[in-house]
Amino acid sequence: MAIIATAAWSVPKKVANRFTQEGSGLTRYASVFDGVEINSTFYRRHKTSTFARWAASVPENFRFAVKIPREITHVRAMEDIAEPVDTFLKDIAPLGAKRGPLLCQLPPSLVFDADKLDRAFKVMRTADAGPIVIEVRHKSWASAEALDLLKRYAIAQVLADPAAVWQAKDFQTPPKYVRLHGKPKIYYSRYTDGEIKTFRDFLAADGWCVFDNTASGAAIENALGMLDMR
Repeated sequence: MAIIATAAWSVPKKVANRFTQEGSGLTRYASVFDGVEINSTFYRRHKTSTFARWAASVPENFRFAVKIPREITHVRAMEDIAEPVDTFLKDIAPLGAKRGPLLCQLPPSLVFDADKLDRAFKVMRTADAGPIVIEVRHKSWASAEALDLLKRYAIAQVLADPAAVWQAKDFQTPPKYVRLHGKPKIYYSRYTDGEIKTFRDFLAADGWCVFDNTASGAAIENALGMLDMR
């Protein structure tokens, strides 16, 4: 069954009655949802004890998608990344079997360069065999060569909304990872029930749908709406 999640686990007061009233914010969130996307790893490192605490706070079937640090994707622009990749993987190791996909979100300025990306993906795959998904934002990624490279390294395309590059029609199979940022106002706008149903029906049965319209509190409400459609 697909995992419906939000980017972060803050529970707005408006829907607090849908969750258990005891425990940490994460424990309360995990009483309803089966997964969450950790975005804070993009901005800073966390102690291994933090990841261990998070893993201990959720049920066995709960999964964490983890965003790859910006040092790798933005600062180094996917070049010379062996050391930070190794550090990142060691940091998140305490998540253990509860670790879900690694989310690689590239900057809008990162042009598809087959040689450079081949080297980067080889480093990532040598270090880790788990699921990796990628959200790209430069039009040069809309090519057969880019898709072939991703397939070679078993890296799944992210269907983002609004879509910067890959549209729904560009997916030959249902997407493994959908990120809904909100539109027309990114990070704020709510999705209608009709839009939510469309994304739900399009998502892979074993995929993830992450609501990233967290700035207004809409993410949790939209995610609950999708859950209620099951």
